[in-house]
Amino acid sequence: MAEKMIPLSGVVLETSDPRALADFYRRLLGWEIVADEDNWVSLRGPDGSSKVSFQRDPDHRPPRWPSQAGQQQMQLHLDFQVDDLEAAQQRAIDAGATLMDWQPQQEGVRVLADPAGHIFCLFLPGF
Repeated sequence: MAEKMIPLSGVVLETSDPRALADFYRRLLGWEIVADEDNWVSLRGPDGSSKVSFQRDPDHRPPRWPSQAGQQQMQLHLDFQVDDLEAAQQRAIDAGATLMDWQPQQEGVRVLADPAGHIFCLFLPGF
C-alpha cells in the first residue's frame, strides 16, 4: 500500500520584526496577508497553495553569504521564477532587498537578501 503524501503548506522565516519582513515579501510577491499577530505574520499566494510566514526571534542573526566558518550559516533560501530578471531585481531592491556582491551564476539568476538578511534567488525559466 502506498503511503499518503504529506504536502508542504509553507515556509517560516525567523526575524526580529515579523511585520516588517512580511511587508517586504507582500510588496515583492503581491501576496495577501492572512495572519497578523505580534509574533507571527503569514502571507498566502494567489492560488492558495503556498504560504510564507514570519516568526519573531529577538536573537535572529542573518546568515553569511557566501558561507564562512564561524559565521551564521544559511539554512535554506527561497527561489522565485520570474519572466524579466532585471525588472524583478529592481522590484526587489525597491521593496528593500540587497543585491549580494557574490553571484555564483552570471546569467539567468540573481542572489539577493531580504531586509532581515535571508538569501533568496530570482531566476529565469531554464535555470
